[in-house]
Amino acid sequence: MVSGGDSSRAPAVRVKSRRTRGRPCQRYVGVVGSSLEESSSLERLRQHLLQHSIRTGEFVLKSGKRSDWFCDAKQTACRSEGILLIAEAVLALMPAEIDAIGGLAAGADPIAFGVAGVAASRGRSLRAFSIRKEAKDHGIEGRLAGALEAGDRVLIVEDAVTRGRSPLEAARVVRGLGAEPQMILAVVDRGGTCAAAAAAAGLDYRALVTAPQLGFDYESDTGA
Repeated sequence: MVSGGDSSRAPAVRVKSRRTRGRPCQRYVGVVGSSLEESSSLERLRQHLLQHSIRTGEFVLKSGKRSDWFCDAKQTACRSEGILLIAEAVLALMPAEIDAIGGLAAGADPIAFGVAGVAASRGRSLRAFSIRKEAKDHGIEGRLAGALEAGDRVLIVEDAVTRGRSPLEAARVVRGLGAEPQMILAVVDRGGTCAAAAAAAGLDYRALVTAPQLGFDYESDTGA
C-alpha cells in the first residue's frame, strides 16, 4: 500500500500540539495555475486548512522523524464549508474528459464523494469510488468500493501527500481494474516530491495548497 499524507492513514504520533492559524505565507509559484491561485475561494480554503487542519508542536511522523507541524486535511474535507471549497477548486482543475474520481481509503473518500456530489449539482456526471487498503475477496476487484467502469478516465485524489505513495497505489489498482488514471490531485502537498513521482508513473499532478503556502517548509519523511 502506499500510505499517507497521503497522510491519512495512520496519523502522526502527537507529542504536543496546538492549533494554528499559520505563519506568514510564502507566495508559491508552481502546480496551481495563477487564476486559481489568486481566487478568493482558494484563499478561503487555505485559511480553512490553517484553522481546522494544521497542528503545530512536536510530532513524531510515521517514519520516526520529528516535525514541528502536522496536517490532518480530513478536518477540512469533512466539514461542509471545507468540502465545498475543495470541490470548487478540484472542479476548476479537473480535465473535461474525466469520468470518475476516487483514491485510496480513507484519505480520498470525503473528497471523491463530495466532489462528485457538487459536480452533479452543476450538471456534471462523475462516478466516485474508493480503493480499499486490502481486498475483501475476489482479488484486485475486491479492493473496489463504489462506481468505476473499465475504460473510465480517472482523477485520483488524496487529502494530503508527502511522497505520494497512497495515490500511486490507487492508480496502480485502477489500472488493474481496466480504467485509466490521468491525474493525481492532492488537497495539501506537504512533501514537495509527489509531482516527480507522478510524472515517473506517467500521470499529471496538481496540488490545491502546498506546505510553503501554509507557511511551512516541505517535509522529507518517508511517509505517503
